[in-house]
Amino acid sequence: MSLQDEGDGFTRLQASSSVYRFLMGPNKGKKALVLKTVGQDHSSNQGLVVKANGFSLHAEVSCKAEERKKLERICRYIARPAIGEERLSVNQKGQVVYKLKKAYDDDTTYIMMEPIELLEKLSAIIPRPRVHLTRFHGILAPHDKHRKLVVPKSPKVEERTKALTEVKVLTLQQQLLEKKKKQQRMSWARLLKRVFGIDVETCGGCGGKMRIIAAVEDPQVIKKILDHLGLTSTPPLVKAARGPPISEWGDDQQTFFEE
Repeated sequence: MSLQDEGDGFTRLQASSSVYRFLMGPNKGKKALVLKTVGQDHSSNQGLVVKANGFSLHAEVSCKAEERKKLERICRYIARPAIGEERLSVNQKGQVVYKLKKAYDDDTTYIMMEPIELLEKLSAIIPRPRVHLTRFHGILAPHDKHRKLVVPKSPKVEERTKALTEVKVLTLQQQLLEKKKKQQRMSWARLLKRVFGIDVETCGGCGGKMRIIAAVEDPQVIKKILDHLGLTSTPPLVKAARGPPISEWGDDQQTFFEE
């Protein structure tokens, strides 16, 4: 399967542009026609310059804080357009001729292509929608755990971060206090022992510590267990409510309550 058959149209267009070939037009699959001038001065290869895997890096340009004009030149260089219109022309055959500002390492000074091929190359450098144009690597990457140590924060962000930290500390302290209060509450077993003198945590036979192994709620199962242990499984009868007792005053007291 060829490169032109893979991916969508924009991906194939970018892929062909990365290998310096055309995807459409009369020169489909070929490279652009170039004109070379022998004896060019390649000063860009001197100094702190490195080229590897099709990429080049020039690390000799520096600018101090007070060098505003030099900083402006660097900004203009970074924000320069894709092509310089003053170096773009059309020859007698209707081909687009682009003059390079500086010759390539192979002494290339002019590039010629068809108009449709120029549009193809310009389309390849258009970024996709909703794609970050600036990407950071290493400690400057968005999810690096040490990024906050090197990226300065504005005073407003620091104040907001400090306020959030204080709120989190107060919330944590409140949670610890509530947990401590819950731990200080007496258990139901201790309450039984304290109020009724019933120690359900100590075995009456061996004196060892007892623990809950099950909670039986089914009335039939409860009756069966109590009958097996020889205990009363029938609940006591609840007597009907009665009125207040008659005192030594007799009928006068009864009349008083009836009124």
